[in-house]
Amino acid sequence: MHQYRTHNCNELRAENIDTNIRLSGWVHRKRDHGGLLFIDLRDHFGLTQLVFDPDSDAFSNAETIKTESVIKIDGKVIRRSDDTINKNLPTGEIEIYVESMEVLGSAEELPVPVFGEPDYPEDLRLKYRFLDLRRETMHKNIILRSSIINFLRNKMIENNFLEIQTPIMTASSPEGARDYLIPSRIHHGKFYALPQAPQQFKQLLMTSGFDRYFQIAPCFRDEDARADRSPGEFYQLDIEMSFVEQEDVFNVVEPILKEVFEKFSSNKKVSDKFPRISFLDSIQRYGTDKPDLRVEIELEDITEVFKESGFKVFSDQISKDANVRVWAIPAKNGGSRAFCDKMNKWAIDEGQPGLGYIFFKEGKGSGPIAKNIGEDKTSLIQDKLNLKDGDSVFFVCGIPKNFMDFISRARVKIGFELDLVKKDSFEFCWIVDFPMFEYNEEEKKIDFSHNPFSMPQGGLEALENEDPLNIKAYQYDIVCNGVELSSGAIRNHRQDILLKAFEMAGYDFNEIKEQFGAMLDAFNYGAPPHGGIAPGIDRIVMLLAGVDNIREIIAFPMNQQAQDLLMNAPSEISKDQLKELGIKLLDKKD
Repeated sequence: MHQYRTHNCNELRAENIDTNIRLSGWVHRKRDHGGLLFIDLRDHFGLTQLVFDPDSDAFSNAETIKTESVIKIDGKVIRRSDDTINKNLPTGEIEIYVESMEVLGSAEELPVPVFGEPDYPEDLRLKYRFLDLRRETMHKNIILRSSIINFLRNKMIENNFLEIQTPIMTASSPEGARDYLIPSRIHHGKFYALPQAPQQFKQLLMTSGFDRYFQIAPCFRDEDARADRSPGEFYQLDIEMSFVEQEDVFNVVEPILKEVFEKFSSNKKVSDKFPRISFLDSIQRYGTDKPDLRVEIELEDITEVFKESGFKVFSDQISKDANVRVWAIPAKNGGSRAFCDKMNKWAIDEGQPGLGYIFFKEGKGSGPIAKNIGEDKTSLIQDKLNLKDGDSVFFVCGIPKNFMDFISRARVKIGFELDLVKKDSFEFCWIVDFPMFEYNEEEKKIDFSHNPFSMPQGGLEALENEDPLNIKAYQYDIVCNGVELSSGAIRNHRQDILLKAFEMAGYDFNEIKEQFGAMLDAFNYGAPPHGGIAPGIDRIVMLLAGVDNIREIIAFPMNQQAQDLLMNAPSEISKDQLKELGIKLLDKKD
């Protein structure tokens, strides 16, 4: 017999009755039922019920053992009585009559409970993550993550992609976030950087003659934490392909994502086709480039209605600035003053001055705005938005870039409040035609709006002759239920176009050469057209696990302050280590 177990704790069934077995695992729960002592024994695979008779040698040990101690038992499989069968447990028809027990690892009083789903402070959970991971939901989340990664890897291989690992220690490059830097012991005063993404390396692989690359790639960015973003590190399904156009990338990625969501989504509906929505169209219709298409509401620009209207709060703004717009959020079945007041209060709680509205009943519009603009304009709004009695409409006025974040959240809030949502659904879309450049108000210059390595639509001619702010790029995002899963692009593979694009963003040649010298050199020696994408593993798992916090699907995440509470990182290092690296720390006051 094996030293620790003949079976795991999810393996024994009715056909094993009268078999002598050995199990090892954690004491999950103890129950005393009239002299008989029951223990639920847990391992990675599941639970098995143990029963201890007061006459057995193991009983006294079992009485004193604490939960979460690790034990080994020998015993016989017996049938449960009919009234104690647990149909919700795979091993629920049987239990183990324990003949002997050995404590392999005793447990002290637990700082955080393992049984059940207690609401404990996150920092405490992260400090004792090895206990937190024993909880059923956390354990299942990590298993789910592993299964999804394995599935994705197999799918990429099936599609003739080659898995290649790229360096973790590399050079710093401007890719949109702060780098994590590593000082060099050998080269004092110089630093490596952890990669924000394998961007340059995967493009260089294409120039090296590889046709299809993928990697489950770790990425490192010194960013602030959010619910859908963990500070420090994250993982992405990094993909690059040679001799492709935008649709070629879509045709590879779309079926893989559709299949992984169908397989792991607990029978939720997944988009049959992923619609292509232009960046500008997405902003106008949803107020964001990350639209939640489950919400069946689209925004409308109704600025013209409010020009020279009796509602001076809007009309005065419009007359003073041609950039001011009034956007409407139609709300079917939201036509009550109570609901409108509720949404107005929510807007105020969100730091807004309020949320204007009109609600319709008895064939006319009601509310302060309707009173001020009159029946004709109110009817015009009603007709334009196809609203009926029992419906309402909300308004936001200002310069769109200043209110887009709020109006996009308001759209989703109203949709969920009124049940205008495709429930139990994963709604995907591609956002395409991103602007190549944007104006940086702080630095008063043109800057890249997305990926600097993207090919501009129209190529060199567009860069030389068009207004930079009107140039679109072959850039695309994939979005699911309002969560951006990935960014990608058809790459700029020509040195002359790349240099011109960076020049327009304020980089001189020497700066470009220093930061992207390898790519510039590679493009001089025959670079194929290529493109790729990098869906975020963590966000995929988060959606499929049905959780709102990304740290719930990562085994050992940092907290919101970018601290590893389990390993006490970041930590101070010794003076000798600093001396070896040629580094002197400044006093905090400096």
